[in-house]
Amino acid sequence: MIEAEMGPSEASVTMYTLKDSYNLWDLLNQSPVWQDRIFHVLAGLYGVVAGVALVQLIRIQQRVPEYGWTTQKVFHFLNFLVNGARCLTFVFRRDVEQLTPEIAQHMLLDLPSLVFFTTYALLVLFWAEIYYQAKAISTDGLRPGFFAINGIVYAIQIILWLIIWWKPIHILVIISKVFFAGVSLMAALGFLLYGGRLFLMLQQFPVESKGRRKKLHEVGYVTTICFACFLVRCIMMCFNAFNKAANLDILEHPVLNFIYYLLVEILPSSLVLFILRKLPPKRGIIQYHAIR
Repeated sequence: MIEAEMGPSEASVTMYTLKDSYNLWDLLNQSPVWQDRIFHVLAGLYGVVAGVALVQLIRIQQRVPEYGWTTQKVFHFLNFLVNGARCLTFVFRRDVEQLTPEIAQHMLLDLPSLVFFTTYALLVLFWAEIYYQAKAISTDGLRPGFFAINGIVYAIQIILWLIIWWKPIHILVIISKVFFAGVSLMAALGFLLYGGRLFLMLQQFPVESKGRRKKLHEVGYVTTICFACFLVRCIMMCFNAFNKAANLDILEHPVLNFIYYLLVEILPSSLVLFILRKLPPKRGIIQYHAIR
């Protein structure tokens, strides 16, 4: 008799708990005060990451100015651009919401994502070059392939934007989001392929090799972080394409935006910048190699 009475009571408590959680989510999303707070926090976090990338870029330039735009410098510069652009977007989010035509909002939010893809594809390229050089395989086609892939990705996305601008059909918006989900999946597989290969290759080095353990951890951590980052972005973009409740293009879901951008950009960028924080050796000591 007591157990029978406890069942409905527990169910009621669970129902009210879920209802309260839903009401809290809805309250945060619809409150202008909380919208401003959440987006300002996002802007602040992006600003911090952009500042760290810029400071690191300046330190590297001071250390080895004669090498020009190395892979390491370009990587930090692109990180600065992406995070700086995101920071400004969230600071001026109300102006972004009023942009017309609507495709301008999509472009302003998607372009930093494309640059983010290029930034970390550059890291995949660097690892691929190290792997092929260690295996005595020619790397002549890697850089042209990198530029070709990025060129194709940008060209397709720009064409989709122009078509949507000319004729804003909802199915084209879905195609654009699915395309970007595919690009994110491609980046995740790139990290899994070349990061995994480099990790396995480093495991074969003698234990007493200088820097082996540190490099092994570095490659393993960055591969795991970036693979998870782009995989989550791929899954979320698929939901974004087919579920209106998961819409990330119009900045009207602050809680969802906070979780999404924290997981797929801010946290991965922060961790990777920390892991790759080592500066190149000073001039005249040993030969310099980018992204150590």
